[in-house]
Amino acid sequence: MKYTRLTKQQFEELHQEFITFLATQSITAKEWDDIKTHKPEVAEEELDLFSDLVWEGVLQKAEYLENLAPQHLFLFKLGEKTMTLIGVKVLDESKDITTSEGYSWLQQNFAGDKVEFYTAEKAYTQDKYVDIFKLVQQGAVITKGELYQFFQNILDSTAKNG
Repeated sequence: MKYTRLTKQQFEELHQEFITFLATQSITAKEWDDIKTHKPEVAEEELDLFSDLVWEGVLQKAEYLENLAPQHLFLFKLGEKTMTLIGVKVLDESKDITTSEGYSWLQQNFAGDKVEFYTAEKAYTQDKYVDIFKLVQQGAVITKGELYQFFQNILDSTAKNG
């Protein structure tokens, strides 16, 4: 298994897709019930294979990730060969940007001396999607990139203005 198995709730939400997946392998509902009863190891393999296919599809579409920690905001842009990070570090340890109050504080004070920005770029290892999945496992969520773009624009204008 390349990623992790979907949760029971995720399987329930993707019930129709799973039926289609089984149908593409010419497995009927009756045969699936028989496999689950008499060949549980085969059923496990099918669940794992379906999970990997779902994860692969989701990860292939991902363009941005965000991971929020009490004093850090990690924003990733997922390129073809590299991922680019914009890191935001809150130097005031009394602020917790995972709370609504702390996040509001960041929105109002990101240009102040209690907030630092840094950037980095990293090439993927052999498997881009495994690298992305590891970030998701560490708490990153797939986004549309609005926050990344917001801070990228700030960094771009700062660079232009010296």
